[in-house]
Amino acid sequence: MNSLVSIITPCYNAEKFIAETIKSVQEQTYAYWEMIIVDDNSIDDSVSIIKKIQKNDDRIKLIELKENKGPAIARNRAIKEAQGNYIAFLDSDDTWLFDKLKKQLEFMKNHHVALTFTSYYTNSENKKKCVEAKEKITYSDLLYRNYLGCLTVMYDVDKIGKMYFPEFRKRQDWAMWLNITKKGVIAYGIKEPLAIYNLRKNSLSNNKLDLLKYNWQIYRENEKFGVLKSLYLISILIFKKITS
Repeated sequence: MNSLVSIITPCYNAEKFIAETIKSVQEQTYAYWEMIIVDDNSIDDSVSIIKKIQKNDDRIKLIELKENKGPAIARNRAIKEAQGNYIAFLDSDDTWLFDKLKKQLEFMKNHHVALTFTSYYTNSENKKKCVEAKEKITYSDLLYRNYLGCLTVMYDVDKIGKMYFPEFRKRQDWAMWLNITKKGVIAYGIKEPLAIYNLRKNSLSNNKLDLLKYNWQIYRENEKFGVLKSLYLISILIFKKITS
C-alpha cells in the first residue's frame, strides 16, 4: 500500500508564486499526497488562486487564518491536520522537481531512515546555484549551522511522531531540526538536487545580520544554553560565514 505524504505549505501574499508551487506538486510522479495550505491572512489574491485550483484537485486542502500569525504557527496548524505517514515541507514561493517525492520516499524506505533532506537549487534573478546536501547531519552538526533546506525535508511520522515548529518568527525550521535530532535521529542527505528555492528580496530569511539575533534566541530559548556557550556558538557561526 502506498504511503500518504502530507505536504505542509504556509502562504502569505504569494499570488505571484502559489500557482507554480502547487503545479510542481501536482506534477509529481508520486501521486499519493495531500497538500495542506494554510493562508496566513493574505491581503492579495492568494486565496482565490488556491480555491480555483482546489476545485479540480481534492488533494489540496486550504485553511484560512483570521490573523497573520507567522510561518511557524501556519505550519503547525497544517501539521495538526495532516493525515500522512510522512510529512514534507514546501513554502508558497518554492517548487519541487517532478520526481522529488518518489526519489525521497524510495531512499527513506530502502535505508529505513526517519529524517531526510536533499540538495536544492537557489534561484535569484534567474541565476541558479546548487546547495549540496551533506551525507548525514547530527544534532552536534546542526548546532553550528542549519544544513537542512526546509523545502527539501521529509520525516517519517510513524518513526518519530508528529513534530511541531517552535513558535519563533524566524529560524523556527532550524529549531525544529534541532529538536528532532537531539532525540538521536540522524538526518540523511540525498545528493541530487530535487527542489528550487526562490530568493525574494524582502523575505523573512533574507536579512543575514537580523538572523543572528534569532540564532541567539534559538541557543538561549530553544536549547537553553548559557550566555558563554551561546556567545561561543555565535562566534563560530560568524567565522564560518566570513570564511565560507
